[in-house]
Amino acid sequence: MQVKQRHLEVFEAIMAAGSISRAATQLNISQPAVSIALANLEDLCGFKLFKRDRGFFAPTREALLLQDDMTQGLLALTRVSQRVSEIHAGSTGSIRIATNGAMAVHFLPPLIAAYHRDHSDVSIDIMVRSSRQVADWVSHRQIDIGLIDTPVPVAGLHAELFNLECVCVMHQDDPLAAKQVITPADLAGRSVVAITGQHMVDRQLDTLLAESNVTVERHLSSYFFAIARNIIAAGTALAIIDPTNGMANVTDGVIWRRFQPCITHELAIITPAGQPLGHTAADLYQRIATSLQKLAV
Repeated sequence: MQVKQRHLEVFEAIMAAGSISRAATQLNISQPAVSIALANLEDLCGFKLFKRDRGFFAPTREALLLQDDMTQGLLALTRVSQRVSEIHAGSTGSIRIATNGAMAVHFLPPLIAAYHRDHSDVSIDIMVRSSRQVADWVSHRQIDIGLIDTPVPVAGLHAELFNLECVCVMHQDDPLAAKQVITPADLAGRSVVAITGQHMVDRQLDTLLAESNVTVERHLSSYFFAIARNIIAAGTALAIIDPTNGMANVTDGVIWRRFQPCITHELAIITPAGQPLGHTAADLYQRIATSLQKLAV
């Protein structure tokens, strides 16, 4: 027996959902069908993929080792199926984009919408993952265009780099709203939302704060810049975030101000090395690059 697409779909669904029942709901099939497919896959592998014990359900070490390969395999099969459908439908093509959280909320959606108005017959799929996962997918040619934080963690990629000037965001009623430029001294004693994982933006800010002998409160952190903005909208904290999220035209009561000395968020657009993009993907790539260049320092 060979690994089939259904095995990959069931594995991916269980990993994401965390249980047989939720995976069945996600796949719109019965729980017994999911259990049978999982049992067949485990028989094929020769080892257990999930631990089950009186309500406890979790992936085994072997499942975690297989996860990336399973995901890449499913992406490849999905891409082939999509391409076959496009040929039958007479579509001009498809584009797969993957990005980390910084570009997923306020930057890519309006660009994709504008592109779709001009190319309504092109299928576009956007995925959000960590920068490392996006780089892996692009290097294996599962994704056409990736947007990630630097440094680029994988070889075999073409990368175009952009340094974006970060801004300080605050609620419109904040006392600092009266200032046009925010400095490290202005943050003294304030609650500043950090970006989870010792992000390069936070490292730059911490260096500037240390040089200015300024202490801030670091009780809040967020994995995404867009979530940090939402925290600002609902409270009294401040944050230094990228301009695509900080300067977004959203009626949430959040405003932005320049921050000096300059803190940058370095971003890379990545594509597979040695593989030119098709015409439709190249057009979208250029639109993305042009928009980022307007924000670059």
